[in-house]
Amino acid sequence: MCCARRWRPAVVKLQLFGSSACPHTREMREWLEWRGADFVEHDVDVDEDAFARMQALTGGQRTVPVLVEDDKVVQIGWQGRGCIIGGTK
Repeated sequence: MCCARRWRPAVVKLQLFGSSACPHTREMREWLEWRGADFVEHDVDVDEDAFARMQALTGGQRTVPVLVEDDKVVQIGWQGRGCIIGGTK
């Protein structure tokens, strides 16, 4: 059994934190879909828990979109642009 694989629970590897009001989030989503990437999207405007997770992952950033892979931030913004979310959250 040298090549047997252990069962692992499904883990979300790729997450997109963004806002439905941000055009750069839409562009990143379209790019991920075009690549055929399997990802979960979180709208930080309506999901306070997602906003808190995004801030914890980014060290307090409020700029979206944020692309996270395996719980590590791989990109903030899209092609050098982003939207700043909330000032009172």
